[in-house]
Amino acid sequence: MRSFVSERREPGELFGPRFSLFADMLAVGLAAAVASLPLVTAPTALAAACAVLRRAIREDRPVTLGEYVAELRAHGLLRCLLAGVTAFAALALVVLDLTLAGAGLPGARPMSWAVTALAAAGLVLALRAAADPEAARGWRPALRRAVTRSVADPAGCVLVAAAVGLCAVFLWMLPLLAPLLPGPLAFAITAVELRIEPSSDEG
Repeated sequence: MRSFVSERREPGELFGPRFSLFADMLAVGLAAAVASLPLVTAPTALAAACAVLRRAIREDRPVTLGEYVAELRAHGLLRCLLAGVTAFAALALVVLDLTLAGAGLPGARPMSWAVTALAAAGLVLALRAAADPEAARGWRPALRRAVTRSVADPAGCVLVAAAVGLCAVFLWMLPLLAPLLPGPLAFAITAVELRIEPSSDEG
């Protein structure tokens, strides 16, 4: 299996490139958490994290705060706000549907399961779209490509869902980890996408 990160270590270097990537992942996660504070910017913050981590993996180099800020700006304020409002509108609709399904109406239980499954599928698609290298050019094309990749790679959808589940468990066990979790989540989604892409040395 192809390794994403080089194993070489510079003279005098204590930890090597894998530890550096781990540190970058946590730093990017913290930056994404700060950028997500307005809430509506959360989708763009995660997409920017995926973009800088993708380059760090592909080019085997550290990331910088300036690079992350540049990725945020590349999405544009209007697209950023539209993506956030759309995501929260979808979330509100799911919560409303689950509330109605739990109101004791006939067929409420099957409806709640159906809505939950639909919400999970939508979340996975949205996360795979966030990891699209061209997400900054437009969310709609990124979502279409995410659908195509998901159909061709259902195992990747399972891996993304597992990553979300693990982050939820970590958050439940230790809420203080919340500011760092966007980094591991972005890294996991990016790794899922990179595993089905040809490496640079393969052309």
